[in-house]
Amino acid sequence: MIPFFFFLFGIAIGSFLNVCITRIPEGISIVSPGSRCPRCLKPIKPYDNIPVFGWLLLRGKCRNCALPISPMYPIIEFLTGVIFVLTYYKFGFTEITLKWLIFSCLIVVLSVTDFRVRILPDAVTLTGTVVGLLLAFRIMIFDTTAGSLFVSLFHRLPPYPTLVFNLLNAILGALLGSLLLWGAAELYKLVRKREGMGFGDVKMMAMVGAFLGPRGAFLTILLGTLLGSIIGLSWIALLYAVGWKRKLAERAARRGLGKLSSLRWAIASQYQLPLGTFLGIGALAVVYFLPSLLDLLYS
Repeated sequence: MIPFFFFLFGIAIGSFLNVCITRIPEGISIVSPGSRCPRCLKPIKPYDNIPVFGWLLLRGKCRNCALPISPMYPIIEFLTGVIFVLTYYKFGFTEITLKWLIFSCLIVVLSVTDFRVRILPDAVTLTGTVVGLLLAFRIMIFDTTAGSLFVSLFHRLPPYPTLVFNLLNAILGALLGSLLLWGAAELYKLVRKREGMGFGDVKMMAMVGAFLGPRGAFLTILLGTLLGSIIGLSWIALLYAVGWKRKLAERAARRGLGKLSSLRWAIASQYQLPLGTFLGIGALAVVYFLPSLLDLLYS
């Protein structure tokens, strides 16, 4: 019964995450007003607002004006429920379960928001960074980086070594994650002469590092950028193949700005991909799947 209650609690939290995803980028309070249809402004009845099932019962439309309701809402609710159950199975009924539930909720909000509107709100990234640092006072970060660094520099253990190493790991993770991504962004700007990513990605990695520590932050960037590169190049190739903005390229070619094929590829390559979404997927993979995969590889 415990996994079932975790799932129910998860889809309820997922409903709240939907509110955060849709309202925070618009600068609207997540507390009031209550949920309502954006067209007819009728408040949504409590029985229509049941996570997942409410959308199914309404057949994806507003009861009053039949405005289509995005399937994003039940999908996010269901996935959040699945994450809650997975967290319980991976970590049990422990303090670290609470930590990863908080982290996962923050990642879901950031990943989906970046995918929808290409924004990583400071209200989430900065708050998440503070929460990650505060949790380091209580919950272990399983990373030996801080301990090895401290002993190498000072040749002794500090008082309360567990607490000191944990806080150092959180701080080092936040610094490493943000500085690595900031350095990559500056290098891209230097080489390509244009912005490659927003500063929101840098702040997001500070949050991820505060939760995961330096090793987890590095692996998140590695997995996220690898995934983003594979999907990004595939998506650009697909846009080129289907003739995305072909008419624009043809007009530019008639004006003598270049060959049609080169212009089409240049236009397709300008498509902005949500790096934060890929970093979020990488962070969840580090928490939930990478330890099991490494155990399997080295067993």
